Amino acid sequence: MARQYFGTDGIRGTVGQSPITPDFVLRLAHAVGRVLKREHAHPVVLIGKDTRISGYMLESALESGFNSAGVDVVLLGPVPTPAVAYLTRAQRASLGVVISASHNPFQDNGIKFFSAQGTKLSDDWELAVEAALAESPVWVDSASLGKTRRLEDAAGRYIEFCKSTFATDLSLRGLKIVVDAAHGAAYQIAPKVFHELGADVITLGCSPDGLNINRDVGATHPQALVDAVKANRADYGVALDGDADRLQLVDASGRLFNGDELLYLMVADRLAREQSVPGAVGTLMTNMAVEVALKRRGVEFVRAKVGDRYVLEVLAEKGWLLGGEGSGHLLVLDKHTTGDGLVSALQVLQACVGSGQTMAQLLQGVELFPQTLINVRLTPGFAWQNHAPLQQATREAEAEPGERRPREVEEGVVHHRLDDVVERLGPCERHNSKRMSIRNIDLHRRDYDFSSFDFIPVDSNCPELIRCRSTGRVSSQFLFCLSDVDRASRRIEIPRPFAEF
Repeated sequence: MARQYFGTDGIRGTVGQSPITPDFVLRLAHAVGRVLKREHAHPVVLIGKDTRISGYMLESALESGFNSAGVDVVLLGPVPTPAVAYLTRAQRASLGVVISASHNPFQDNGIKFFSAQGTKLSDDWELAVEAALAESPVWVDSASLGKTRRLEDAAGRYIEFCKSTFATDLSLRGLKIVVDAAHGAAYQIAPKVFHELGADVITLGCSPDGLNINRDVGATHPQALVDAVKANRADYGVALDGDADRLQLVDASGRLFNGDELLYLMVADRLAREQSVPGAVGTLMTNMAVEVALKRRGVEFVRAKVGDRYVLEVLAEKGWLLGGEGSGHLLVLDKHTTGDGLVSALQVLQACVGSGQTMAQLLQGVELFPQTLINVRLTPGFAWQNHAPLQQATREAEAEPGERRPREVEEGVVHHRLDDVVERLGPCERHNSKRMSIRNIDLHRRDYDFSSFDFIPVDSNCPELIRCRSTGRVSSQFLFCLSDVDRASRRIEIPRPFAEF
């Protein structure tokens, strides 16, 4: 059965248009309440929201729908999405509900849910809710109606939780940090987290009016943060989105670091502290350079479908802790059950403070490959999976993952810049001590037809350093060390590009 209302992250749309209308949201809450009562005799639901003006209306509709099904409600007020996940677990509630459309403009809003453990709910649970929506409501009698109360110190509890994920022997004292909350759910919380850890905090995007969430600020519009960091000569800039579950960071130079780079940095920090990191999870859009860099350090990398719920699924399947998306949705599962922009920022800052290095220094050697993401609007029913030109382009793009394609120059010579490429060698014949010819070589590119390679010493004082020159329909040459040749397996491993001619 296909889902009618639920997308990859709850139910989302334009306010006033189906399904984001008060009557539907009331029915939704009633249906969810009925599903909860199948397993809980007296369910308790927590509701948090961001700063959109429509949040008041939808909060009231949810409250009424839950109460009508005999479910108690605890109102949290404006708090980040990950705060709802944490408080649901901490309060031993049956369910957490978030009213937010994340990085979307204020005209949109949405409803998403967390389990009692603070995790995303399964497709089966969502299907059960949609089935209950199709049924007629069953209103409980007056004596069985649910009650509503407010958790007055919700923000303070979450602030302390965030601080607990930062090493107790470190602080942010002496650092000037610009904090951009996107006029969203973290507008009060985020500045306090960094201030209470010792930082000198400058605020940006912390004046919501119900209509300005994500407008020209936040993780989706980081230029405002870049400009503020430079203008204030700050050490770092932290940008969150409207519900504070995604993150972008800026250093003192104004350089912007996206989620791909931050994921690598967190992995590298743990390796530097001699912690085991067997693998990490990205998405189909994760920059290839990150995958190459992680594998170079012995960390397995797996790609999930786009969406943090799918990253979570793969992490759970593998038993790993670290994953994320280039958009800034980062997962650190030994710190939190869901993506959390504040917790992720603290992990990165902890790495910098603990090592005494900047983000740029910690990322030395990791240069993102050129990558362009293009959104293509398709007509309903278009069979893109079987589109021949798309399939061909995909095959060409995936032909050599992790390898930079050769670059032709005017002389017709191809310069290979290879990272962690293993070449297979055929039979070889030594002619003399200074020259060797290797035939039947497979250069890991089937479209190249090399007839032979000549290996010629470059420097008499360094006989191990060899120039590899090919003759065939394409000329190619690169350097490698003769000691890299494993004569038993007939393989050459080139750990890095030695030279470019």
